[in-house]
Amino acid sequence: MTLDAILTWIIVGGIAGLLAQWLVGGVAAGCIGTVVIGILGAFIGGWLFDVLNIAIGTGLVNNIITAFAGAAVLLVIVRILRRL
Repeated sequence: MTLDAILTWIIVGGIAGLLAQWLVGGVAAGCIGTVVIGILGAFIGGWLFDVLNIAIGTGLVNNIITAFAGAAVLLVIVRILRRL
């Protein structure tokens, strides 16, 4: 894994995590937590889009969309589990 790839993961994760926290709300994770939420969201979004057979293309913007969708799902699950 190159330094460029790692930086891309961090940037995509940060943007996706921030957007998801803004949309879902109620979850304050800090700077590193936001990046982690976005990176986990990328895995969840990639898996979810694959299962649902949704193809949105390639590129940085599409990676952010996928990570954002997964991060939003992750934050909704976290909010539900916190209520239990």
